[in-house]
Amino acid sequence: MVPGEGSGHNASYGKIAVIRGGVQRKIVLLLATGAYSGYAPVMPGTAGSIVGVGVYCGLVGLGPVALGLLTAALFGVGVWVSGHAERYFGEKDARRIVIDEVVGGLVALYLLPLTFWSVVAAFLLFRLLDIWKPVARVEKIGGGMGVMLDDLIAGAAANAAVQVVRAL
Repeated sequence: MVPGEGSGHNASYGKIAVIRGGVQRKIVLLLATGAYSGYAPVMPGTAGSIVGVGVYCGLVGLGPVALGLLTAALFGVGVWVSGHAERYFGEKDARRIVIDEVVGGLVALYLLPLTFWSVVAAFLLFRLLDIWKPVARVEKIGGGMGVMLDDLIAGAAANAAVQVVRAL
């Protein structure tokens, strides 16, 4: 199956038409699925989080201000593309939508040193919080914001916990 060519291809979701064909749909799917990592047959959320770690490792050299601005911009883009991807896939917060895990992973790692233990601790704690969903009520917001916000909170909580442990 080609990425983006699922059973929800011709479906509509609510009263908003699904993006059909063209470059815009391909860009939405590329971003929403974390460069297609969301198509991993097992644990697509973890695959998306690994993409987030890779993005962080690649961009950490830009400095904290640029990295923070890029993460905030990616969050905004994520709200938009995940909302469109939900309509395309025909389901709320489809497993293939992992841009939230990419952004959550970036937030979990923000301002941490690029060391093996910091990255592993932030990654594992973020995944645990993302799966456990201690703030599940946030997902009830719906749409792209509901998809993105719980992972933003899980990433911030993971980051804070790792920062506290590092400070001890």
